[in-house]
Amino acid sequence: MKRLAVLTALAALGATALATSAAAELKAGTKAPDFTAPAYLAGQPFTYKLSDALKKGPVVVYFFPAAHTKGCNLEAHLFSEAIDQFKAEHATVIGVTAGNVDQLADFSKETEHCGGKFPVASDPGAKIAKDYDSILSAKPDWSSRTSYVIAKDGTVADVYSAMDPSDHVNKTLAAVKALKK
Repeated sequence: MKRLAVLTALAALGATALATSAAAELKAGTKAPDFTAPAYLAGQPFTYKLSDALKKGPVVVYFFPAAHTKGCNLEAHLFSEAIDQFKAEHATVIGVTAGNVDQLADFSKETEHCGGKFPVASDPGAKIAKDYDSILSAKPDWSSRTSYVIAKDGTVADVYSAMDPSDHVNKTLAAVKALKK
C-alpha cells in the first residue's frame, strides 16, 4: 500500500513537471531579444516589430501555448478585458504563440478571446519563445505560459511564469505600473 502511494505521488510529480515550462525564463534587467513576426489584430494580418512597439512605451509580451485551447482562451479574454488599463499606463500587449498558428486570425478577432483589442503573433517552431527561454517542456515546439514586461529601453522589467492563466494580467499590470516609480 505504501509503495502504491509513493508511485502515485511520483507519477503526479512527473506529470506536473511535463506540464510546466522549462523555468529558465529571462531575468529582470536583461536585454529583451528583439523580434519581428507575422501577427493579427482583429483578423487583419500585419508584421509586428517589438522595437517599433517599444518606441511607444513598455510592452507586455505574453507567451501562450496554443490558440483555441481552454487556458489560452481564458488568458486572452482576461487581457482583452484589461486592455484599457494597460493603455492608461501607455503600455501595449502582444500575445505570442507557436501552437495552432493557422487559427490566429480568427482567435484575434473573436470576442471571447482577443476581441480585436490587441495583436497576437505567430511563432512557428517556437523560435521567439526559445530566445525568451519560454518553452513548454511537454511540447518543445510550443511556448510555455510566460509573461514579460519590457521597459521602453528594451530591458526585461518583470517576468511571470505559471501555467495557470488567471494571474498573468494582474501580475503584468502591477509590473507596468511599477515602472513609473
